Amino acid sequence: MSVPAASVPAKSVPAKSAPARDSAFTNARPKAPAGKVRRGPVEAAEAARQRMEDPIYRVEAERRRGRGAVSNPTGRFEPTTREGFDDGWDRDEELYTLPTEVIVEKPRTIIAKNDSPDIGFDRSINPYRGCEHGCVYCFARPTHAFQGLSSGVDFETKIFVKPSAPDLLEKELRAPNYEPKVIALGSNTDPYQPTERQFRITRGILEVLDRASHPVGIVTKSALVTRDLDILARMADRQLARVAVSVTTLDPKLARKMEPRAASPAKRLDTIRRLSEAGIPVSVLVAPIVPAINDHEIEAILKAAWEAGARNAGYVLLRLPHDLKDLMRDWLVEHFPDKLNHVFSLLQGAHGGEDYKAEWKTRQTGVGPYAWMIGRRFETAAARIGFNERSFKLRTDLFRSPSKETGQLSLF
Repeated sequence: MSVPAASVPAKSVPAKSAPARDSAFTNARPKAPAGKVRRGPVEAAEAARQRMEDPIYRVEAERRRGRGAVSNPTGRFEPTTREGFDDGWDRDEELYTLPTEVIVEKPRTIIAKNDSPDIGFDRSINPYRGCEHGCVYCFARPTHAFQGLSSGVDFETKIFVKPSAPDLLEKELRAPNYEPKVIALGSNTDPYQPTERQFRITRGILEVLDRASHPVGIVTKSALVTRDLDILARMADRQLARVAVSVTTLDPKLARKMEPRAASPAKRLDTIRRLSEAGIPVSVLVAPIVPAINDHEIEAILKAAWEAGARNAGYVLLRLPHDLKDLMRDWLVEHFPDKLNHVFSLLQGAHGGEDYKAEWKTRQTGVGPYAWMIGRRFETAAARIGFNERSFKLRTDLFRSPSKETGQLSLF
């Protein structure tokens, strides 16, 4: 079995020193320049099949048990790549499952700002880098390249944690020129991933926001969010908290392949129910919609989420930035080889002939006939069921700058 995050002692490791590969039988060679030649869909599919036949590129099934990615390619910023070679020893290499390595990060600030015109917040907090849930489709996977690591198995086995996040947040909220707006938790990786059970960073952040009466919006697919019902319910009473739960599929077998360490579909629906019963505004995100894999479930997911208590809903079409395109092809070769060409044909139709276009306003929904059909199906089902009839606007006028405790002076 893989070692759970909670059983792996945290240790400070400089980001660049975290090993991206552990195969003893590899040779480093200069990495070919990326993005120089545009491949056609058939050529890209054949390249994926060839990659997955390479025993060095493909991570053995026994080693990646409980992981979503099936490969661990070299990070896109690395100057060399690795290839297998025969060292003359004809023996079977002993296999071992991949443990989770926890790496302590010490950031100087914790609130990240953005000016993206197609998302509903301008600031966010990410307590973790990487995510042990192992969702193969996660658009955040390519961010691990900034740590010198792979978007593949590295992303879900090398988790960066930020224990100082609550203290940094309190310091930033005390800034004289701070203007309160909704802070998003879970904009990049899940704030309630398994590592949170040990480090409790997300709960610490919520405690700071609660004391300051600061609004927060959470996106998660973890049942662990119900651990913090006490804080969230208290904040929701003041219109300071809302939660969106991502439901990708209702099929537990498909969920195990797509997102192996995330909560089961039934558990997520129960999470929606518990949040709703606690008086916390809860939404459902049908995300991501993967063509020919889970797009037939849109209506069923919306119906189940409504019955569980969700009253707002949204969706996102599969996004494949950077090397996530090849990771998704690798996964399809492993689990749905007969659907590889079909999936990417539909995706390319929704992105002007490319695997993905990161253009404002359309990057999350796509364009073209297929994207239009998905949008109309979602809108029709959501309206018929009763979703999105009212919005849950959070308050910012209750914000109080956290006071700095100064011993006896705090009494005055």
